[in-house]
Amino acid sequence: MATVEEIAARVAQFPAKPGVYIMRDSAGHIIYVGKAVNLRSRVRSYFQNGAGHTPKTQRLVSHVADVEFIITSSELEALILEATLIKKHKPHYNVRLKDEKRYPFIKVHMEEDFPRVSTVRRVANDGGRYFGPYTSSWAMRETLDLLRRIFPYRTCDEEINGRRQRACLYYHIGRCPGPCIGACTKEEYRESVERLCRFLEGKANDIIVEMRQRMAQAAAEMRFEKAAALRDQVDALERVVERQRMVSSTLRDHDIIAFARSNGSACVEVFFIREGYLIGREYFVLEGTSEEADSQVLTSFLQQFYSEATHVPEEVIVQHMPDEAAIIEAWLREKRGHKVALRVAKTGEKKDLLRLAAENASETLARLRAEWDADEGRSTAALEELRDALGLQAAPARIECYDISNTQGTNPVASMVVFVKGVARRSEYRRFRIRTVQGANDYASMYEVIKRRFGTTGKERDDSFSAVPDLVIVDGGRGQLNAALQALRDAGREGINVVGLAKENEELYLPQREEPLLLARGSQGLFLVQRIRDEAHRFAITYHRNLRAKQMQTSLLDGVPGIGPRRRKALLTQFGSVEGIRRASMAELLAVPGMNKAAAEALKQNL
Repeated sequence: MATVEEIAARVAQFPAKPGVYIMRDSAGHIIYVGKAVNLRSRVRSYFQNGAGHTPKTQRLVSHVADVEFIITSSELEALILEATLIKKHKPHYNVRLKDEKRYPFIKVHMEEDFPRVSTVRRVANDGGRYFGPYTSSWAMRETLDLLRRIFPYRTCDEEINGRRQRACLYYHIGRCPGPCIGACTKEEYRESVERLCRFLEGKANDIIVEMRQRMAQAAAEMRFEKAAALRDQVDALERVVERQRMVSSTLRDHDIIAFARSNGSACVEVFFIREGYLIGREYFVLEGTSEEADSQVLTSFLQQFYSEATHVPEEVIVQHMPDEAAIIEAWLREKRGHKVALRVAKTGEKKDLLRLAAENASETLARLRAEWDADEGRSTAALEELRDALGLQAAPARIECYDISNTQGTNPVASMVVFVKGVARRSEYRRFRIRTVQGANDYASMYEVIKRRFGTTGKERDDSFSAVPDLVIVDGGRGQLNAALQALRDAGREGINVVGLAKENEELYLPQREEPLLLARGSQGLFLVQRIRDEAHRFAITYHRNLRAKQMQTSLLDGVPGIGPRRRKALLTQFGSVEGIRRASMAELLAVPGMNKAAAEALKQNL
């Protein structure tokens, strides 16, 4: 590990240009990402004595083993790159969104002739229209269910040609307009989907006015069935609008952002105001906010939230002006394509809405804190129960669990899941393909996995293997336990606590005890062990099923004349599955790199 003086000497050679700097610890982990107008000056300030650093910055510097930089053409580009790297790596010393998962979005597949509507967790530049993010999957599904009643749409991936003989159930219950059987034209279908999109944009009142006009026109032309359908849609939309709260007669396109802080966490509340109505609200939790100024907390949130958000309003109302507000405004303007203003509300209805958002953020954070404390209390009790029951010297802070999965000896795999202080740490889960065992031999497979986990060096060792667990649980009885113990002896790691967990009666097998141990039914310790075991099983069987499905796809294509490894890979890359290849037209097959007419015809004949 380089000394502070050595790092400072390297930093003195950094360019005096805008860019992003990346700090790593001795294990090579990214622990901080920052941006600078002048890389040399900014990074050098971390390593100068008497710089008046906060305790957090002092801790950061004490863990820095290396610093690297990326030059950008402007400060704006540095801001964008910084947000991207923070979202990707979640460095420990940066302010970051708490949830590791990606928030869901509603996607309208406008690139299709008859656009489907689906939910996704990634926004892509593919011609589709995205709405979100939503922090509540339940609320998003409720929104989609409501929209499907008012603006029926398809969710299937059928090829639509209007010649299908029978429609599916969704058509008969009014949830799909039936383009597959020619019950609606392409223009009618897309017109309905456009209205759905405008609703998601918060323009429900505009849609109601337009639909009332079309209803009156249909009635005047004596198309009474069409007029009645439009009337029902208008009634449903008006009921939705009535439930939305009218908050302003002057605010048209605004996001109101306020936050509350407690014990190093911050909860940010966002109100979405469209056409004077509060059409939605979401909350987000930030970590790493201790010792950070309010302006920096807000800056970090704006970067991470609007890098994913699908709509940027014309005005963002905030409690505090963020750091480098002009750069953030320029970035938001670039995303929106029009002017965007950042404002601190001082008077009037904007200030009232900001105060309301802040109160909601405070109440939400208090509720979440109570939930976290309750979960932590249950985890602490469970770990202490395990300590006493297993005769450990201390409560097992880090627990690893291993499970083997195969089907009659085919595609054997294993999973490793990690729980730290009773909470799953998914970033350290690992999967193994069994290499040395033929057939269904769970004992030998467990031996191989434990030996690889605790005896590896070099390329196979990764970050998750650097920590030593306080307890290892192997899924199975005495046989799996003995295999794991032998693997640890052969790896020179005999001091690690290991138990076997049998599924049938939840029996725990201990190395020095002949009879299995039964934890008290209903105890927190038993619930934790079961949850860890079930997670290991889920992780293993999911991997096994994926491998088996891939093998089945490969074997189906292997029997097709003219389809070798290269064409097989190109086909699966293009269409995703054998079913996708089966549905593809001749023209689509011929468009795949390396395909010719003879191979395409063989595919059609064999599949």
